[in-house]
Amino acid sequence: MKQAYKTILSIVFIIQGNLWAHCQVPCGIYDDALRIVQLREDFHTIQKAMNQIKLQDGKTSTQELNQCIRWVHTKEEHATRIQETVSTYFLIQRIKAKTATQGEAYDAYVQKITNLHQLMVSAMKCKQTLDQKHVQDGQKLLDRFVNLYFDEHGLEHLKAITGTL
Repeated sequence: MKQAYKTILSIVFIIQGNLWAHCQVPCGIYDDALRIVQLREDFHTIQKAMNQIKLQDGKTSTQELNQCIRWVHTKEEHATRIQETVSTYFLIQRIKAKTATQGEAYDAYVQKITNLHQLMVSAMKCKQTLDQKHVQDGQKLLDRFVNLYFDEHGLEHLKAITGTL
C-alpha cells in the first residue's frame, strides 16, 4: 500500500511540475529517482523544442515568429531547470563532500561532481545552439550519473517509476 501511495504522489508531483524545485530546508524529503525522471523529461522537451524551431526556418508571419519565440523560451526554460536541479538538488543537498584521505569514496565523489558539471555544461550548450548532439550528450551524461549515484535499491526504484532503466 505504501508503494502505491508513493507512486501516486510521485505522479501528482510530475503533473504539477514541482519536481525540479526543492527547498534547502533540511526536511529529509528526497526522491532522487523522481529528479532523474524530471531531468530526462527536460532533455526530451529541449529536443522537441529544437525540432520545432528548425521547422520554423524561412517562415515570416508574425504568428510563426511568435511560435518560434515560444519554442526558444521553452528550450531555455528546460535547460535552466536541468542546471538548477543539478546544482541546488544534487550538488548542494545530495552529494556529500569527501576528502582525498577517504580513498575510493573520494574517487567516486570526484566522478559524480565531474559528471554533474559536464551535465550542466551540456544544458548550457542546449541553450546556445540547436545542435541536438548536446541533448544526446546530456542524456548520456545523465545515464552515467544514474549508474554512479544509485545503488541497486535506487536503480530498482527508478526502474519501478519509469518502467525502464
